[in-house]
Amino acid sequence: MKDTFKHKGLRQKLVEIVKSKGIKDENVLEAIGNIPRHLFMDSGFLDHAYQDKAFPIAADQTISQPYTVAFQTELLHVKKGDKILEIGTGSGYQAAVLCELGAKVYSIERQQELFKKTSKFLPKLGYRPKKLIFGDGYKGLPEEAPFDGIIVTAGAPFVPKPLLAQLKIGGRLVIPVGDDVQIMTLFIRKGAKEFEKHELGDFRFVPLLEDKN
Repeated sequence: MKDTFKHKGLRQKLVEIVKSKGIKDENVLEAIGNIPRHLFMDSGFLDHAYQDKAFPIAADQTISQPYTVAFQTELLHVKKGDKILEIGTGSGYQAAVLCELGAKVYSIERQQELFKKTSKFLPKLGYRPKKLIFGDGYKGLPEEAPFDGIIVTAGAPFVPKPLLAQLKIGGRLVIPVGDDVQIMTLFIRKGAKEFEKHELGDFRFVPLLEDKN
């Protein structure tokens, strides 16, 4: 697994692109600059790794557009030591960004193929989430709640109530809500039953799958 000067140079160009689109959090930009995104993709697609676009991976899923990853991460306001739940591990790229920021990462993946691959892959790069779980993201992870932040990396047709319930007071849920096109939505927990809601523009994600069993 090589990370060459060429890759690092391409990454810095990517950071500048993401920055030019409005991402201001220097820690998030630094994380994007540190992570070898090309290693999260098939080696045949190296030319695409540092373009600001989503790209297909296994199990009909995608590795998200770097700008989208940065946008969602910035909304979380991650501080070192924060307990963050990620719904949709996918390639592991978003989890790696959260690890770079010093978060304690818990991540759930619905696709067994991706879960197995990413569970082995992330530690090889030096990223060690607290827990990677094969399961239903709609249920969250009640046994580890409450969380400082929850990030959903797939399009949800509705906001799962268990995710709101598993936020700390002051905690933030970042979730794309909708069917064909999703509205990036931020919920901030203000009290036991009080949430502040912000809608932050249109995005496109693969659908968040629910376990029907």
